[in-house]
Amino acid sequence: MSTPVKIGPWQRLSQLEVYANPWIRLTHEEVITPGGKPGIYGKIHFRYRAIGIVTLDDDHNTILVGQHRYTLDAFSWEIPMGGGALDEDPLICAQRELKEETGLHGGEWRQLMRLHTSNSVTDEEGYLFLARDLKPGSQALDDTESDLVVKKIPLMRALKMIELGEITDVISIAGLLAVEKILSK
Repeated sequence: MSTPVKIGPWQRLSQLEVYANPWIRLTHEEVITPGGKPGIYGKIHFRYRAIGIVTLDDDHNTILVGQHRYTLDAFSWEIPMGGGALDEDPLICAQRELKEETGLHGGEWRQLMRLHTSNSVTDEEGYLFLARDLKPGSQALDDTESDLVVKKIPLMRALKMIELGEITDVISIAGLLAVEKILSK
């Protein structure tokens, strides 16, 4: 048994990697809870950051991308997003992801927020950006995006899609709502 490690009010007694691939690592941990009782914890460690981009043109239109998500077995409308290496500047990752998925590039960029996607089970960190004054270009989709649909719609329509449950991705929701708040000031 390893030496206990204090993590806030918790103690980790042991940690075992139970699965790993190029994108994630899953650990099983034996712990002492803040209440002093033995327990277990499963943690998903992402090897990349989540990066999301809300685009906005002069007429307050935004770009959504849609694709079938294997994990949900459902089609999903989202803002352009992807993964960025942990040691890479999130803005550079965001600019690359937007160009790959939509062809859009250049323009004015603003970081909207840093967030944690599901902090009860993962340490994944995400960054959201607002991109404006973009120029069109060519997409560079990867193999998992061959079914990607790109659609330009009014921001207000995207916000209505959230309300109707047509956009359920948390990063997309956070980004679109953040832009709505900025515009309402």
